[in-house]
Amino acid sequence: MEVELEAPNGIKWTQPLGLFINNEFVNAIGGKTIPTVNPVTEEEICAPQAATADDVDKAVKAARAAFKHPSWKKLTGTQRAVFLYRLADLIEKYADILATIDVVDNGKPFSAARTFEISYAVDSLRYYAGWADKISGQTMDCGPEKMAYTIKTPVGVVGQIIPWNLNNVFVGMKLGPALACGNTVVLKVSEVCPLSVLFVGKLIKEAGFPPGVVNIINGYGPEAGAALASHLDVDKVSFTGSTATGKEILKLASSNLKNVTLETGGKSPLIIFEDANLDNAAIWTHSGVMSHAGQMCHANSRVFVQESIYDKFLEKYRERVSQVSVLGNPFEKTTYQGPQVSRVQYEKVLGYIESAREEGATIYMGGEPAPQGGKGFYVQPTIFTNVKPGMKIYREEIFGPCVAVIPFKTEEEALEMANDTTYGLSSAVFTNNVGRAHRVASEFDAGMVYINASNAPDFRVPFGGTKQSGIGRESGEEGLHHYFYTKSIYVNLTV
Repeated sequence: MEVELEAPNGIKWTQPLGLFINNEFVNAIGGKTIPTVNPVTEEEICAPQAATADDVDKAVKAARAAFKHPSWKKLTGTQRAVFLYRLADLIEKYADILATIDVVDNGKPFSAARTFEISYAVDSLRYYAGWADKISGQTMDCGPEKMAYTIKTPVGVVGQIIPWNLNNVFVGMKLGPALACGNTVVLKVSEVCPLSVLFVGKLIKEAGFPPGVVNIINGYGPEAGAALASHLDVDKVSFTGSTATGKEILKLASSNLKNVTLETGGKSPLIIFEDANLDNAAIWTHSGVMSHAGQMCHANSRVFVQESIYDKFLEKYRERVSQVSVLGNPFEKTTYQGPQVSRVQYEKVLGYIESAREEGATIYMGGEPAPQGGKGFYVQPTIFTNVKPGMKIYREEIFGPCVAVIPFKTEEEALEMANDTTYGLSSAVFTNNVGRAHRVASEFDAGMVYINASNAPDFRVPFGGTKQSGIGRESGEEGLHHYFYTKSIYVNLTV
């Protein structure tokens, strides 16, 4: 049920392979496994157990039993917070191992996994631990003969489905608010790179959570994910992933009218006006789409630049990408970009690049596979120009290190193009005109707007989109709201 692994950086660890149910790692009922592949070497790492509908049912039953059991149900918010703080401390303690696992399983640079992702998970868990005993109701003046008050009640058993791009971030973002509110969880990880979250299962037990409060399962989306979303004893589903899958989740969750939150795709616009600081714009425009090999739902993949500075910015941008986006071994400090997570994703990105050529766009930079030593799912950072609104690279989410840079004349034209999308996750504007910055920010059809920055989310701030980028918000105080319901209680004062 576990295997000893060692990474190229010398770190060794014992990797769980089972499904984490009731604080134990167990075999899948059908004995199925799914190999996970190192995207740098293209070699198999190990083969964790794969859940089927029967395993999902087993995990849900464990979560329901834990939700009813006094060891969790009778805890105060202050007592629940203790477990969250312990988990945060353990993730911090095992940070090097968790980051190493993600490098091997996902291909991301160690520096990104160790700093941003681990910190986000730890900070999120501690943030929500602080909220656990501050979730309170209200009293209402209903006249002299009765009084009324409200209490915030946990929704129950929560199914959480996460993608493969930011494992540790989602551990904090998903588990934090759900557990702070008193729910129990079945967390379904992506079969593409499940290893770091399975390792977190060990930390859940070490932190002292009662059995069944957190269950972690690996498995294919159409099998395990669908079973979780449609399960009649799951009270809520929180999903992060593609828009197409999000639509299926909504259908499946209608089985018992589950509470649903979705954070799905994006095609985020970034507007640069002629009065902007171009050095600052180049820095943020680069990191906003090229970090994590472009595998971010909020990537600013459509960049609109005012005509008068278009050529100047484009050259500055190419210089920035050339200098910073160093491809290579994810364990090397100089590496900025690792491979795409899998061969499927690699071929998908290259397919979009080919469609750009076929539809008449110009490959201003990059656009080719970039294996390192003859191996790895690496793609060159790619800049498209001469992009038209009807092209696939303008309309569809690529989820790779690719960006379209498009000229505009006026503020009105820029906003019209920026909002001409079915998505509405993130957006950004670069200008030194304070009035214009706030005016444009208010006109973006997006759940998040950055002014003179891009894609630097904070665990204290709501995260989510509009249109087909999702339903609801995660992170911040608002991230709690989907994990409880308001119960109204009336008291007759005349007896």
